[in-house]
Amino acid sequence: MKRKLTIALVAHDHRKADMVDWAVYNADLLSHHNLVCTGTTGGLIKAAFEEKDIHAEITCMHSGPMGGDAEIAAMVVRNEVDLAVFLIDDLNPQPHEADIQMLLRQCRVHNVPIACNRYSADLMITSPLWDDVDYKPLSPRYIEFKRN
Repeated sequence: MKRKLTIALVAHDHRKADMVDWAVYNADLLSHHNLVCTGTTGGLIKAAFEEKDIHAEITCMHSGPMGGDAEIAAMVVRNEVDLAVFLIDDLNPQPHEADIQMLLRQCRVHNVPIACNRYSADLMITSPLWDDVDYKPLSPRYIEFKRN
């Protein structure tokens, strides 16, 4: 990828090991971009990268329950995030469910691609569209559909 992206990485507690494994697997690609993470996830990724002598720009926000999801959602609203990877624990309740839904909603509203599993994350980060200068994603249109 020629373009330097800002990629948000978020993972719930039961998905953090999966996120760290995914980030290390894709470290060659991720290390060329700005990574912004919720606190605990970012700390784990930093530690894994340091252990493998991988150099990357990683900015850590607060942990998710302490407002990190909301901080990243605000970045999405300000058009400061190009791609989000959010490995969600769908099997356990989350005390900050409202913040989680806000982040997902803001990605949808502001047309930020968001991957919620490793397969979709791999497809998104390897898309040739990131470097296609002629490709411009259309802004979402929130208009009523008129039936004939």
